[in-house]
Amino acid sequence: MRMIFHIDVNSAYLSWTALSRMQAHPAAADLRTIPAIIGGDEKTRHGIVLAKSIPAKKYGIRTGEPVASALRKYPLLTIVPPDRRLYNQRSHELMELLYTYTSDLEQVSIDECYMDYAPISRRFSSPKSAARQIADHIKNKLGFTVNIGVAPNKLLAKMASDFEKPDKVHTLFPEEIPQKMWPLPVSELFMVGNSSAQRLLELGIRTIGELAHTDPAFLQLQFKSHGQTMWEYANGIDNTPLNAGNHELKGIGNSTTLSSDIQNAADAKKILLSLSEQVSSRLRKSHQLARTVTIEIKYNNFQSYSKQTQLFSPDATSGILYEYACRLFDELWDGTPIRLLGLRTSKLLPEDAPVQLSLFDFGLSTATNLPEKDTKNRQSSATQTCNAEKQKRLEIAIDQIRKRYGADAVTRGTLLKKIT
Repeated sequence: MRMIFHIDVNSAYLSWTALSRMQAHPAAADLRTIPAIIGGDEKTRHGIVLAKSIPAKKYGIRTGEPVASALRKYPLLTIVPPDRRLYNQRSHELMELLYTYTSDLEQVSIDECYMDYAPISRRFSSPKSAARQIADHIKNKLGFTVNIGVAPNKLLAKMASDFEKPDKVHTLFPEEIPQKMWPLPVSELFMVGNSSAQRLLELGIRTIGELAHTDPAFLQLQFKSHGQTMWEYANGIDNTPLNAGNHELKGIGNSTTLSSDIQNAADAKKILLSLSEQVSSRLRKSHQLARTVTIEIKYNNFQSYSKQTQLFSPDATSGILYEYACRLFDELWDGTPIRLLGLRTSKLLPEDAPVQLSLFDFGLSTATNLPEKDTKNRQSSATQTCNAEKQKRLEIAIDQIRKRYGADAVTRGTLLKKIT
């Protein structure tokens, strides 16, 4: 069965603002725990509520209402103006983290997206377990929480993510629709606006379940084509594809927090090899080449260090990324037990972009012009070029196998032995 995640940041603007304020001023109150809103200006009392805290919600304050109205409900309300630059930065961080799982993502707003579970299914025991681990990763890495809805289509996944908040994972499978969705008021069904909800109430249709059991021909008569759409959604019917599109990243990378601290270089380099393969695969999938490689090490004392270098020539093969990553690791690691390892590529180029070739890239084309004493050099350069092409073809073949049979269908022998 197809499985889709809908990932939605809990009170995004409020959460992101709260984190920023506490990072700048550790003694500052957490906006998420007090009656607070994002939006407008406290002095002018103009604007609307863009986001509200759970304590503010208890006073009846609603997203979208005028700030002046919210202040009448609770005069001591804390009001913070929006910071679009901050929100864009936090949104980018969220998407970058999610792209370490899969590129099959569709971002639909600054704080929500859909994810296809299929590409990562081999890594988790169940969709719900995967969603929980992703939500925990976001909370631990970025400091804010999300709700994740798990369902066989985008509609049901979005409906599920709107259930109880915050920091929850909810499923909404077809067999769960009568219990979890049908008792809800029609106004909570996706794509049912205020005017449609009011008209449905006038027709005696109060719940999503009642809408689901209404004759669709009658609904079409009342609402035209929108009536058919509402009936399908009320019955959990949605065949909308996930449109991942082309995601242009400033960088592509992966990191892993280790279940136990690594204390020797050999085990660390096995992790770097795995990360190199993951990053290489994502580069190929996005049809990009990397010019810079960076590694990150977080020690068991939570201190983090990173080091980067520029590739001799833009590349996307796992072998090249691994070679550079190992060099950086040897230069950076001080022997302290390692808690996290990360590998990131940046300064990306389209795979068909013209690149500056190195002298070694001319081995075949200029061989006839070299003196006889350089025969060995010609042969070495030709062999390197041939091996590089073979490696590229091999990795493309492995991508195709993994796409068809799962991420674990092909694994390097050196990665089969579990690190202890």
